Amino acid sequence: MTLSRRTSTMLAALSVTGLILTGCSSNEPVAAAKESDSVVVREQWVKAADSGMTAAFAELQNTGDSDVHVVGASSPASSTMELHEMATGADGAMVMRPKEGGFVIPAGGTHVLAAGGDHLMLMDVTSPLTPGADAEFTLEFEDASSTTFTAQVRDFSGAQENYEPGSMDMDMDMDMDGSATPAPTPGG
Repeated sequence: MTLSRRTSTMLAALSVTGLILTGCSSNEPVAAAKESDSVVVREQWVKAADSGMTAAFAELQNTGDSDVHVVGASSPASSTMELHEMATGADGAMVMRPKEGGFVIPAGGTHVLAAGGDHLMLMDVTSPLTPGADAEFTLEFEDASSTTFTAQVRDFSGAQENYEPGSMDMDMDMDMDGSATPAPTPGG
């Protein structure tokens, strides 16, 4: 009869354990991870400018196992921002234009925002960005999450890029130093 008492005690203990574990479970769906949780921003900086336009650059690392889609950006330093790319224009010259669909950061990978490539474009600098200062930026993701980072303002004489005709409200080429020159006419 001792064996039977042990068996009964063990079965009772297992039943109680099962009930406790069942009480700990939930039928509620587990919240999906936000895209912003997977993004690490590194090597971030913005080109100095007193006014007009300038650009910000960084390495965007995706530590997650799904692609992340950057669909927008904002900054107190500019009233308007766009995601931009460099592409070959109709005349074969490299031109800057808005990046359709934004930037994709591959799962476990990195997307580089660099002069002469994809970058964050500040379309209307609202106060001078002076070398050595910091500027705050927010990246917006496809799932409506966002992440904020600070970028150092630096002097940079490179990135003298031109806009693709028709990609702005005005028909002008833009030097990344914030100055603008009239767009060349085809064949001239």
